[in-house]
Amino acid sequence: MIRSMTRLEARNRLRMLLAVLAVAAAAAVLAACSSSGTSSAGGNGSTSTSSPAAATTGNLKTTTIGGATVLTNAKGFTLYSFAPDTPTKSNCNGACAQFWPPVKGPATASGVKGTFGTIKRSDGSTQATFDGHPLYAFVGDTAPGQAKGNGLNAAGGLWHEITTSGTAAPASTSSPGGGGYGY
Repeated sequence: MIRSMTRLEARNRLRMLLAVLAVAAAAAVLAACSSSGTSSAGGNGSTSTSSPAAATTGNLKTTTIGGATVLTNAKGFTLYSFAPDTPTKSNCNGACAQFWPPVKGPATASGVKGTFGTIKRSDGSTQATFDGHPLYAFVGDTAPGQAKGNGLNAAGGLWHEITTSGTAAPASTSSPGGGGYGY
């Protein structure tokens, strides 16, 4: 009887510890996801170019991930759209742009049907668009061909990989292990 009481208490303590850790993680996520209308990242609102997923100006490519043909940057990292954006305005600034670096424009992709363009960001930089969707990379993608950001609900909206049709890919096309970076 004493042993089972001790096990029960230990399980309850473990559950409480896990609950406290989950709350702390959620608080950190909310703090990281808060975004203002101005960039707090200094000059261009994106991460350092040493990041493997850093978004750069230039020619884009395509690759097939989970059966969907998606746009990638020149390094092969998946590009994403952010649901709260409009064809003329990015709503991912500040801390958001550190996790989702904007693709600097202009950009093109050989053999892709659709309209490439640019918008001016709140910090004055130019961001590439495809069929009216401002383009972003995701720092959670650590290797070409990953789509860990597809289907994430983060920074105030849903993120989807950009298919060559210019529409949002369903979350189920994400590469294995996706969705673990809800920061």
